[in-house]
Amino acid sequence: MVVIAAFLGGIVGGVPRDLFLPGRAVQAQKANGANAEEFLLLDQAGKARAGLGLDANGEVGLVLTSKDGSRTLTLSADDPRAIKLTERGGRVLLSMP
Repeated sequence: MVVIAAFLGGIVGGVPRDLFLPGRAVQAQKANGANAEEFLLLDQAGKARAGLGLDANGEVGLVLTSKDGSRTLTLSADDPRAIKLTERGGRVLLSMP
């Protein structure tokens, strides 16, 4: 009786959920790995200080920002300038191929 009640309860709850809230396919992850399009490292105030991710063109990059936000170091295997240090106004302080 309990098994039948559990079975019927699962069907009654599951069918409407599938109709109104269709799920998205999720890929399995390794036990010691993580999959994401972006990883952010936040300081105690919640400000992003480092990021690893993909831009709109699918290019990968690592961005590190100084504590006061005045300088940004960018590393990108897809950009012709693989290493770039810029100041807040956008002026390039250092650039290396």
